Amino acid sequence: MPSSTGYAKVNGLEMYYERHGVEDGTKRPLVLLHGGVLTVDLTFAALLPTLADSRPVVAPELQGHGHTADIDREITVPLLASDVVALLDELGIPQADLFGFSLGELTALEVAARHPERVGHLVLAATQYSQDGYHDEVRTPDYTSPRLPSQDDFQEMADAYAATAPHPERFQDLLAKCTGAAHAPLPWTADDLRALSSPTLLVVGDTDFVRVEHAAEMQRLIPGARLAVLPATTHMDLMRRTALLLPLLDEFLD
Repeated sequence: MPSSTGYAKVNGLEMYYERHGVEDGTKRPLVLLHGGVLTVDLTFAALLPTLADSRPVVAPELQGHGHTADIDREITVPLLASDVVALLDELGIPQADLFGFSLGELTALEVAARHPERVGHLVLAATQYSQDGYHDEVRTPDYTSPRLPSQDDFQEMADAYAATAPHPERFQDLLAKCTGAAHAPLPWTADDLRALSSPTLLVVGDTDFVRVEHAAEMQRLIPGARLAVLPATTHMDLMRRTALLLPLLDEFLD
């Protein structure tokens, strides 16, 4: 359970966030950014208790996701990143470590690229920086592919939305907006990655949306970046692989 929850007024949103862990002033907060059509709980439930044992954690829900109601605005990576920066301002956090998964990864990368002074360590899970980073069957969805969410995964997303959303009837609207965001051109060049100044850990599954070769290209571009490829791991499995992820995260963040 979070130690507290709240809503912050940012960029026209009533943005829901959770706070976990103990704030003793010795460690930067860790901001967790969930995946598209997911919630804090669906993305990070397996990891959060251990992560919050030794650091303060802030976990918001992005526009239209979970407890955060949608507004009359497209969902785009630059807008989501501006919401996260505005939330940090509202909470009085000058700098944080960022850990983003999938859509949250894109958001975290945009914050690090445009506001480097706000980011300490950067963890990018299911990472990409251009649309050619995806496998073909993800760019043009082939739902027989083991890389894509199963019917059970989609049902889990729908159930979580119904349980948390201020307007549960708008699930299909969220799916449509997130699909648009997933296929929109991404705002970075190779030079943007070369200019990143935060220590960076890239994490992908070997059966992820993202091509391992693309993640390796990102590792080469980002100064000093580390890359972990988790075996026998799909996109939806990635955040559940606690036995592999937690040691990587603890060593990197500490």
